[in-house]
Amino acid sequence: MHQGLSRFVVVLVVSLIIFVGSPGKNHRTTEVGAQTKLPPEPTVTYSASDAQPGQRIEHGELILDVDEARKLLHAQHHPHKVVETRKVPGRFQPPAMKSIKDFAVSKKDLAVINPGPGEYVHVMEGQRHGYQNLTIGITYTAPGGAPPMHTHAGEEAHVLLEGKILYALGNEIFTMDAPYIVNIPPMVPHSFKNLGDEVAELVVIFPTNVWEYDVLDFFPFKNLPGGAPAKENESKKIGGSRNRK
Repeated sequence: MHQGLSRFVVVLVVSLIIFVGSPGKNHRTTEVGAQTKLPPEPTVTYSASDAQPGQRIEHGELILDVDEARKLLHAQHHPHKVVETRKVPGRFQPPAMKSIKDFAVSKKDLAVINPGPGEYVHVMEGQRHGYQNLTIGITYTAPGGAPPMHTHAGEEAHVLLEGKILYALGNEIFTMDAPYIVNIPPMVPHSFKNLGDEVAELVVIFPTNVWEYDVLDFFPFKNLPGGAPAKENESKKIGGSRNRK
């Protein structure tokens, strides 16, 4: 009887350990995973197989060579070499603008491009959605993600409601804590990098109905002397950029 009671006590204690200990451990693991897990990366809309004869599509973007006129334009604004021009590929039929679906579009229905490591953009290119003078992008910028240094022919605005971003604008490096708006003038080289530990969703706005940008051969965040500016409105100079009016 004594042996039977001892066995019963042992079984009971083991059962309590399993019942009390294991669920708590699993629950905590789930919570930690939920805090650190990022949303899945978007999938680009277009691939090389969608290219028309003579076209080149990479990372969801139409890649174009740079002509001499464009090279001369860049030379008036900065010293960097222009590598290529990028656009949204694919044929399209402008909407008739007669029904609600022509006026309201979900993010999931926008074309997705992948400009750089950890950087995706859902692109609402105005000419594809009934706009005459507006194009908007919504980024998926993973921690550490960044597009290449680039320029646009027209001005651009960045809007961010949550997160912290490192910017390169012209020859300045600075950080911004959301919420904020950043003004990017025409033809000024720029890039940005997510300093946070969550995906940043920047809204980028252009007063044109065409999505287009030129990629430069200079990346400002590589081997940044002394690291990134720690405080908002602090800035550092980076070599090799000049801005002319």
